[in-house]
Amino acid sequence: MAGIPHHVINRASRRAVIFGVDEDYQTFEDLLIAASHDYRMRVLDFVIMPNHFHLILWPDADLQLSRFMQWLTGTQTQRWHAAHGTSGTGPLYQGRFKAIPVQADHHFLTVARYVARNPVLALLVPRIEEWRWSAAWHRCNNCDPFLAQWPVPMPPNWLAIANDPLPEAELTAVREAVALNWPYGDAEWMREMAEQFAIRRALRFPGRPRTRARPRPLVAVAL
Repeated sequence: MAGIPHHVINRASRRAVIFGVDEDYQTFEDLLIAASHDYRMRVLDFVIMPNHFHLILWPDADLQLSRFMQWLTGTQTQRWHAAHGTSGTGPLYQGRFKAIPVQADHHFLTVARYVARNPVLALLVPRIEEWRWSAAWHRCNNCDPFLAQWPVPMPPNWLAIANDPLPEAELTAVREAVALNWPYGDAEWMREMAEQFAIRRALRFPGRPRTRARPRPLVAVAL
């Protein structure tokens, strides 16, 4: 949806390693930069992991996100198979990417911390800025011309904040949003997003009792 930041994630088919050498990472990063220019997509944050990636994107037009991701992952898949001699062996990713709308307030900062901390949680590096294939590394090395300004002010002590572990409740909430492909924000904002995306599943909010409801058909939504 236009005007709303999205946390975008996709994982390798069978969770295989698809970024095994620097050339694999570099190809994806180069394509990410090229796509940001060609599709005028605001890339707010990113991290590339051995078997998946996280992006925070901010589209300003409907269908922009889908077209951006289709080109990015489609082109990367073609080049990956060509480089590894595996053309015709099947898809690189396990399915369509997930795109979770994120409320542009403190919830955005929580998601940005979650994305940045992926290499630390995976024990790849001790600090977020040390992971070469990330927005944090780009910002710390003054080579971030394609990274867009956030929809909320970046705290001046952002590195210190992001390097601190997320509170368990916030970490769980972000992971649940990813698992369910659900909007991430406060209760009222999530209700509004649910209506806009025509989501029919019952949302559970703090303080709201669970009720039995007749099953409703799911509506496929293109984010």
